[in-house]
Amino acid sequence: MSSLSTTVAIADSSALFRLGVRNMAGHVKGIQIVGEASTSEDLVGLVQSFDPKVVIVDFLAEGFDIDVVRKVKVMKPRCRVLAITSEQSGHTIVNALKAGVDSYIKKDCDLGEVEDAIRETSQGGAFFCGQILDRIRKESIDVSDLDNLPLTCDPIHLSARETEVLSLIAEGHTNGVVASKLFLSAHTVTTHRKNIMAKLGVNNTAAMVMYAVKTGLVSPNKFLFQGEAQ
Repeated sequence: MSSLSTTVAIADSSALFRLGVRNMAGHVKGIQIVGEASTSEDLVGLVQSFDPKVVIVDFLAEGFDIDVVRKVKVMKPRCRVLAITSEQSGHTIVNALKAGVDSYIKKDCDLGEVEDAIRETSQGGAFFCGQILDRIRKESIDVSDLDNLPLTCDPIHLSARETEVLSLIAEGHTNGVVASKLFLSAHTVTTHRKNIMAKLGVNNTAAMVMYAVKTGLVSPNKFLFQGEAQ
């Protein structure tokens, strides 16, 4: 195994789901799967034995609960946790973030989002799919009051992909054009937009563009914004 690889453990009661995640992770450069777990107890043992840098887990699956995330974080504080579940209630999200979940997506996210979530989490960042961010906003969850929430970091950290997306948006490109230029699905671009707005604390494209101009991501002579990108 390359010393540059990010070691990953997959945890879910469904063998089919674990196989799917394994296949998706195979598309992410630098990822090395070190094991799979079908119960919380198996996951704890796996983390103790192999010290993975990232754990991908459905803590709502049969044989699991949110306490396993806390146990992983106590054993290995630097371990990153990506939750992939079918649930998106505000209560569940709050408990997950307080327990130490770093990234959170739903099981019905598209392939591009799953791969981006794995990549971003493995690189030390945070990734929340659009559905999770929508739920956070709709339920008025105050993320600034939650422990272990990476989105509150200062200064603002945008991933390389988010920076690319923001730069193209700031140059006046629509979601469709951004998707084409970056070889992403339109849905994934929408998710990146929502992640960027959440990190910047803004709620419209104009504010995103002004941030890009002020921080030098684009020069003023590229300011082509004429309205909300569709």
